[in-house]
Amino acid sequence: MTAPVPTPSAPLDGRVAVITGGVSGMGLASVMAFLAAGAKVVAADLNEEKGAALVASLADGAQAANLRFIRTDVSVEADVCAMIACAVAQFGQLDVVFNNAGIGGAFGFVTELDVDDWDETFAVLVRSVFLGVKHGAKQMIEQGWGGSIINTASVAGLSGGGGPTAYSGAKAAVVNITRSLSLELASHRIRVNAICPGAIDTPLVHQGRKGALDLSGFQPWPDPGAPDHIASSALFLASDASTFITGQTIVVDGGLTAAGPAGWGLTGNTPTGYVGMNRGTTGQGATIRQRPLRTL
Repeated sequence: MTAPVPTPSAPLDGRVAVITGGVSGMGLASVMAFLAAGAKVVAADLNEEKGAALVASLADGAQAANLRFIRTDVSVEADVCAMIACAVAQFGQLDVVFNNAGIGGAFGFVTELDVDDWDETFAVLVRSVFLGVKHGAKQMIEQGWGGSIINTASVAGLSGGGGPTAYSGAKAAVVNITRSLSLELASHRIRVNAICPGAIDTPLVHQGRKGALDLSGFQPWPDPGAPDHIASSALFLASDASTFITGQTIVVDGGLTAAGPAGWGLTGNTPTGYVGMNRGTTGQGATIRQRPLRTL
């Protein structure tokens, strides 16, 4: 079969994309960017309230027909299967999967971390990528014209001290899984790449205090990263402009990693007075408890 050929003015015209974590932050920015580029988009997210709000916000516009929302727990295989099936049932094909959904995950001193919080972190950040690639690739292989799979990793996965241990370990796994699966799927013309965001001003980071992200002395670039910066990178990786790019990790971090070790440790897993679980914008509450007043 022959893949749809996009026009330069609409680089994703004729394409169908699934974007997880699609109702907030980087995912929402990507949904809007992909729609503007001509794609038909399934926004998948656990937060049904925000999903309904997104659909309602576009209800009277020209793009309403090109958007679907499906409630998805990306750590559950049946939900991921339903997400891919939604794209095919509603729009007839699948060309792009952006495995973007994420949470802050387990945080705190290692001796007090809860193993269930650790497992939930890896389920949402790593198992979700495996499932998204597995079922997205199945559909793309069946269609026969290839496609693009994009995974959200993080600069925290590139070095120690860039984030809480569970989060950093999970994102490091995403980087390696991306490389490995790019080799496996290359013969099917399915590109697999990752994006490593730096400090991006999203609800997961600012926790309701938008614009409060102070990066002075933290990264070379004077302004914080914005969700649109990640959306632009995802759009590039989804389009034919990146046809010969696979197995790569694109770092979008305002020069943070280029600054070297001196820049690390400022947002790392330095023990604080609290331990718990950050579930981000999923609509599920955080779990936070105070550490005992003792040291190792």
